[in-house]
Amino acid sequence: MPSVLLIGASRGIGLELARQYRENGWRVIATARSPEGLSRLQSMGCEALRVDVADPAGNSALAWALDGVKLDLALYVAGAMDRTSAPQPPTREAFDAVMHTNVMGAMQAIAQILPMLQQTRGTLACISSVMGSLQQITSGSAWLYRVSKAALNMVVRCVQAEQPDVTVLALHPGWVQTDMGGPQAPLTIHDSATSLRNTLERIRTSLAPEYRGAFLNHDGASLPW
Repeated sequence: MPSVLLIGASRGIGLELARQYRENGWRVIATARSPEGLSRLQSMGCEALRVDVADPAGNSALAWALDGVKLDLALYVAGAMDRTSAPQPPTREAFDAVMHTNVMGAMQAIAQILPMLQQTRGTLACISSVMGSLQQITSGSAWLYRVSKAALNMVVRCVQAEQPDVTVLALHPGWVQTDMGGPQAPLTIHDSATSLRNTLERIRTSLAPEYRGAFLNHDGASLPW
């Protein structure tokens, strides 16, 4: 039975990925920070761990909780949004919330789970966004969020440069009908998660070198940095 770790799976895309992987017979280990999120995951048959990625102390317990686990796939799904547009400066509270969740949390969690992926030559994917693309930017909207996703993309590249045995990549889930994306978004949560899962399965089973350190759309198309 293949195993997947979903970091930040209490709702939206993370929760739907957990549901789909369970339905496909995977062992699903998933994190949430609230009792309600943990309960939703447990009701689907997931192994639920309480982790707040923005809290360094809570994040540090991840390796201990997963001691002895071998992972075929891990996804960092956790994310926070701030909609302030440039050049309006973000508040310190907003900066800390977004950067701690989207960047620092990923950097701390990745360091803990890499040994579990190295044993299987597994795949690590971070849910990024095309809004973090330097080449495609046409708007200064949500600039703190954009900066955080550009930083997360650099995290992916740095980790891949040091990991010959793990495929590391950034994935854009599309514009999705989540709390963050809004009801006007063209992609349903189900369709985004299905597309992400299909792309990850191609990557995981092929181990093709072009996927290493890549920035991809949910359907597998390459995106500009």
